[in-house]
Amino acid sequence: MTTLAVTGHMDLTDESVPLVREALRSLLAGYSEDLTGVSCIAAGSDSIFAEEVTAVGGRLVVVIPSQDYRARKVKPEYAAIFDHLVETAVEVFTLPHETAGRSAYEAANAELLQRADRLVAVWDGLPPSGKGGGTADTVEEARAAGVPVDVVWPDGAARRG
Repeated sequence: MTTLAVTGHMDLTDESVPLVREALRSLLAGYSEDLTGVSCIAAGSDSIFAEEVTAVGGRLVVVIPSQDYRARKVKPEYAAIFDHLVETAVEVFTLPHETAGRSAYEAANAELLQRADRLVAVWDGLPPSGKGGGTADTVEEARAAGVPVDVVWPDGAARRG
C-alpha cells in the first residue's frame, strides 16, 4: 500500500484543469487499489487529485485545516464537490484549529506529510511567496523531511492572475 499526499495550486486556469487532471490520472494509474490519497480537498489541485484517487479505486483521507473551514473557506460554487469528497472519504481528520488561517494550513500540510510515503505537488516550480503554508513551502518541507516529491505541471498549465 502506498500513501500519496497532495499539495497544489488552487488558482489553476480553466484551460489547465483538464491538463492537470490527465497528468494526475497518468501518475495514479500505477497505484490503483493499493493507493491511499491524502488531501485537504481545497478547490483546484487538491480536489482534482482526490477525485482521481477515488476514480482509480484508491482510498481517500481528507484533512480539514480548521473547525470553521467549510463555513469560512468553501465557496458556494465549490460546496457540492467539497461535500461529495468528504462523504467519499474513508477518514476525515479535522485539525483542532478553530479558525482557518496560516497556522491551520501549515498544520494541515504537516499532517499530510506525516501520513505520506510520497508527495504529489501540482506546482509551477516557483519559490515560496513568503506567506507560509503554500505549495512551494510544502514541497520544501517534504524534501527536508526526506519525503519523495513527484511534481506535476503539464505543458500548457497556468495559474490565474
